[in-house]
Amino acid sequence: MKASDRIFVALDTVDVERAVALSEQLRGAIGGVKIGKEFFTACGPQGYRRVADVGMPVFLDLKFHDIPNTVAGAVRAALKLKPFMLNVHASGGAAMLRAAADAAAEAGDERPILLAVTVLTSLSAPDLAVMGIGTSLPQQVTRLATMARDCGLDGVVCSCAELMALRGACGPGFKLVVPGIRPSWSVIDDHKRTISPADAIALGADYLVIGRPITHADNPAEAAQRICDEIAGLADAG
Repeated sequence: MKASDRIFVALDTVDVERAVALSEQLRGAIGGVKIGKEFFTACGPQGYRRVADVGMPVFLDLKFHDIPNTVAGAVRAALKLKPFMLNVHASGGAAMLRAAADAAAEAGDERPILLAVTVLTSLSAPDLAVMGIGTSLPQQVTRLATMARDCGLDGVVCSCAELMALRGACGPGFKLVVPGIRPSWSVIDDHKRTISPADAIALGADYLVIGRPITHADNPAEAAQRICDEIAGLADAG
């Protein structure tokens, strides 16, 4: 993949016009955009289609988590939007994950990349302890990721801290999508586990989800290009 193809920009807004404008500015400079719960709740499928009509792949980040039948139905409904990537929470269990994978397979050749969310990047080891999870954070992430793989999912959303362990545990074909990407020139915020774009790729990431360093820049396309150059520079050095 080209460096730009690896970058999905998080459109963290409830303003359809801003989301469309950002997408148009970034078209050709990145691989796609991510639409999450905030935008989708406010703007619905109609807003989604406005963004998708710009012509870039879309990561529909709704993190479905419910009983298996409900999640399967939600995945089927999402297939009508033809997302490039779609995700569910691995903590919903094996039956739920299999139901999601079976539903996604109904799309045939247009099947999206189906991802599992393991442990949110806003959580730390003490947070897991408070929740009653006795294993370490890396152990929990690896356990959930391997379960997702065995249930037929294509990859996981994970933090930078688990990249090498998951690549080793789940194999080279398993997709690793990493949020919490912060270039050295940006501000670290609510993601507790962050990494630079080049370091994430070096550790095995397939796709990077980047929000504010690009969307809050004075020139989003220029910020995206700066990140692409950093990733490309890593490849040249290799």
